[in-house]
Amino acid sequence: MKLEEGYELIITVVNKGWSERVIQAARKAGARGATVLHARGSGLYDTFTSFLGIAIEPEKELVLNVVPVSISDTIVEAISTALDLEKQGAGITMVLPLRSVAGLFKQSE
Repeated sequence: MKLEEGYELIITVVNKGWSERVIQAARKAGARGATVLHARGSGLYDTFTSFLGIAIEPEKELVLNVVPVSISDTIVEAISTALDLEKQGAGITMVLPLRSVAGLFKQSE
């Protein structure tokens, strides 16, 4: 098995239903794929409501993109601009270094 180096993981947390906007912005900036996970929010700007005494917690989506280090900043900027992440409560995106990656499909340019 050949392990690849030089990749980063971009994690974007947004409100439920916004993941497609993240994916589109990332693809336009050079990302080739994404994984979406469903999550529950508990951030400073998440509000909990109740319906008939049952707590309804804010639903979130996590979008994961494994991308080459060379285009990581470009993709983060594209996501941030497309979702206006400077706006309070719009979401958050972050980047983690990956020591090695296996299973990537490389398309020809």
